[in-house]
Amino acid sequence: MFLTEVEQNITAADFSQCQRLFHGRGHAFENFEHVNVDWLAPVVLITLYQTVDDVWLHETADMLLNRVPLCRSVQVQRRYLAKAPTEVLLGETISETEVTEHGLHYHIQLGKSQNIGLFLDMANGRQWVQAHAEGKKVLNLFAYTCAFSVAAVAGGASKVVNIDMAKGALAKGRDNHRLNQHDLSKVIFEGVDIFKSYNRLKKYGPYQLMICDPPSFQKGSVNIARDYKKILSRIPQLLSPDAELLLCLNSPDLDEQFLLEEMKRECPDCQFIEKILNPTVFKEATAGKGLKALKFKYLPL
Repeated sequence: MFLTEVEQNITAADFSQCQRLFHGRGHAFENFEHVNVDWLAPVVLITLYQTVDDVWLHETADMLLNRVPLCRSVQVQRRYLAKAPTEVLLGETISETEVTEHGLHYHIQLGKSQNIGLFLDMANGRQWVQAHAEGKKVLNLFAYTCAFSVAAVAGGASKVVNIDMAKGALAKGRDNHRLNQHDLSKVIFEGVDIFKSYNRLKKYGPYQLMICDPPSFQKGSVNIARDYKKILSRIPQLLSPDAELLLCLNSPDLDEQFLLEEMKRECPDCQFIEKILNPTVFKEATAGKGLKALKFKYLPL
């Protein structure tokens, strides 16, 4: 089952683009729920969420090194261990690379932290932002390394305001813009707590496009089941009439109905438009467990 899925995805893949090659975390492949495989040229990264047989791991690494065009390194990240250490299984030791997605470029770091700098399941969301940003002032909440910002500027946004508590992630976001040769006078980076900084957010508005992609939980700062409503209730203070919104939800314990009900209660002037589908490789055994990305439009009376 694992080999068949990987082979099919390798055959269908465009290796000029970063992408997932196997998505076990969706629980659609029995006995492989603990395995993901990503292509981050020229690296294949195997992510494990529990221990596996060493022989299987090295056989899999050897297969991937030989089957994936242009692969120069196969690495494993063990997310079940403290600090999620990364190890080179075969090939070169590569700790940094630059990947391409929809014509845009992003820095990737391997072995430095749990997350590599780009969430591959959000590829379709970034593509939508690029297609809808022209001439708009954009608010990017929980910006992380500013991938949505890169897409927005590439799509012709007049201004993008990136908000995130992690100033180190925002610095990487600035590097991502430089990598794409963007005009940084169009981009603002604010390393602040969203829930304590609405006045600063308002200063740059009103916005015609808002993106909100929060973590499900961060100790001491974010519990999205409790806190999403605080953001939605501020929409009338932040957005222009007819503004578009892309609201994301990563929690496996909250489905899209949660977000629809929160919006209906906190900002009924926002109309649900449609859901952005995830890339097809992100198969889920149970609907609603994976990433949810919903589009809305702010239509005040």
